[in-house]
Amino acid sequence: MNFEHTEDRRMLADTLNRFVSEQYGIEHRNRLAYGEEGHSPGLYAQFAELGAIGALFPESAGGFGGVGFDISVVFEALGRGIVAEPLLGALVVGQALVAAGTDAQQQRLEDIIAGSVVAALAHDEPGSHYELSHVATTAARAGGGWVLNGAKGVVAFGEKAGLLLVSARTSGGQYDEAGISLFLVDGGAAGIARRGYQCFEGGRGAELTFSDVHLPADALLGAEGLGHAVLERIQGYALLALASESVGAMDVAKQFTLEYLQTRKQFGVAIGTFQALQHRMADVLLEVEQARSAVINAADAIDNATGAAREKALSAAKYTVGCVGTKVAQESIQMHGGIGMTWELPLAHYAKRLVMIDHQFGDEDHHLARFIALGRQRP
Repeated sequence: MNFEHTEDRRMLADTLNRFVSEQYGIEHRNRLAYGEEGHSPGLYAQFAELGAIGALFPESAGGFGGVGFDISVVFEALGRGIVAEPLLGALVVGQALVAAGTDAQQQRLEDIIAGSVVAALAHDEPGSHYELSHVATTAARAGGGWVLNGAKGVVAFGEKAGLLLVSARTSGGQYDEAGISLFLVDGGAAGIARRGYQCFEGGRGAELTFSDVHLPADALLGAEGLGHAVLERIQGYALLALASESVGAMDVAKQFTLEYLQTRKQFGVAIGTFQALQHRMADVLLEVEQARSAVINAADAIDNATGAAREKALSAAKYTVGCVGTKVAQESIQMHGGIGMTWELPLAHYAKRLVMIDHQFGDEDHHLARFIALGRQRP
């Protein structure tokens, strides 16, 4: 099987890598990521102009890509610059529109692809611990529309989002897969309270509270009560994107460490000549390549596998980058010594991002358990 990128993907990767290198240097990145906005609307629009968002969606939806390897290329480039822009929200909300949206709803994709609106998924709730079926937020019919009540946590760029995709229970118990519905909600709708905060690794998150938020009938995305399947589908795209981003960040952290070992001297020689450090660095290199292989497998499976096989490949990739990303972060910092922990060194910010990727859309423990459970299912 040939996993080499097409010429178009190579060109996209080169363009994005060059743009990130020239326009998203670490000092500028940190000013944006840890600033009040958490990102740069201007740079986000430029990413859209370069095709970074359009590459996440098929031509039928107004994009020019949309397959697993397109998504992987984009997010690996973002990882190389630990870019703090809301492309993950654009991916998952946009893919939900592709999967279940009406023709009218899919028109919202134009704004997402153009980068003129920030989109965010509001699904996680306090105590849910990554379980997709854990939904306590409710949506009840009222007249010709719906009334939304509940709370969502850890919504990436939730305070800035102009378009929210909200999961709510329209029937069933709090932990049932059946009875979950999805709604498109204007970020400025009356009744939404937002508490924004700065994320540990940069960017912004928010806790959202919905108090009698009135929605029109056409806010329902897909069939009533069947939102779990859509959530599982878009979670797969998120897992692939995060795993690809992690590999991009690992590559840079690995290169930083190699360069440091070759230049830092002790006892008159480069510390990279010490056999103990060579062995540790060789382990890091092997682990990074293992993570890359898992991502390639996931990128292929998201389009060419179905059911448990698809989900196993995606959970395997997320589990692998969770383990390897933490190892790369720890080993890189330890081999740098005390300087590895300093704010001024870019490595420290890559290490934080690698660790935090593990906690988005399920950590390594969650995905190991999920992989095992999927393995018990009949093919």
